[in-house]
Amino acid sequence: MTEWTTLVSAEQLHAALERDDVVVLDARVQLSDRAAGEAAFRAGHIPGARHADLDRDLTDHSKTHAGRHPWPDAASVTQALQRWGISPGHQVIVYDAGDGALAAARAWFLLKALGHRKVAVLDGGWARWTAMGLPVDTAMPAAEPSHYAAGFEPSRLLDAEQVQAHLASGGTLVDARAAERFRGEVEPLDRVAGHVPGAINRPYAQNLRDGQFKPADELASEFKALLGDTPANEVVVMCGSGVTACHHLLAMEHAGLPGARLFTGSWSGWIDDPARPVATGG
Repeated sequence: MTEWTTLVSAEQLHAALERDDVVVLDARVQLSDRAAGEAAFRAGHIPGARHADLDRDLTDHSKTHAGRHPWPDAASVTQALQRWGISPGHQVIVYDAGDGALAAARAWFLLKALGHRKVAVLDGGWARWTAMGLPVDTAMPAAEPSHYAAGFEPSRLLDAEQVQAHLASGGTLVDARAAERFRGEVEPLDRVAGHVPGAINRPYAQNLRDGQFKPADELASEFKALLGDTPANEVVVMCGSGVTACHHLLAMEHAGLPGARLFTGSWSGWIDDPARPVATGG
């Protein structure tokens, strides 16, 4: 049986919707309105999909000093998986309306960090699914609860202190925010503009062409040009709050460069301590 571990096309998902082992998660979110994602889900979604809410299911807002979208504990994520009827053997497909960056790639990496192998993001997301005229449903079927027990692989999740140590030892940190935010020219979300000194910038949008991920070999060439001889597992990625950075983790794994790590608090976690240095410019 075909399995997907990075990306799946709309055509492939449509053909697989009747498979008993496939569970679809709708991770659409609007950062300016926490209720908008669920409202969009209720208005219409891929048949059989469950709603994975960024703030409720993919984030732990009870944590402090961990950025705008604090990384959740494994127990809360596995509870959500059980509620959605997902077990370790399921093929999970996640989609959003933000080119995978809001927040399908975040959900993908949460499962990857738990050790779940068969999880992929719908390439082109909701936009391509609906543009192709594929089926949309408003039914809210109840999932049969499952059992899921797992813990995160801690080596793939770094906090601010670990990132400081990583940079001090000559490590590579890639910031996925737009170039003008990285340079500190604008900052629409956080109270301080700029970037972590020593970070390099690759906006996550560079992984895309016409709303879909670039071919794997093209992504591999671009990341190798950016990273030089640095192995993927020695790379740390970040963004504003640890959500869109996961787009790089997905793109790299799709390109055959697995193992990069996430600065979970990202920029909003870095600036939580005013003593940490801030850089601006290119």
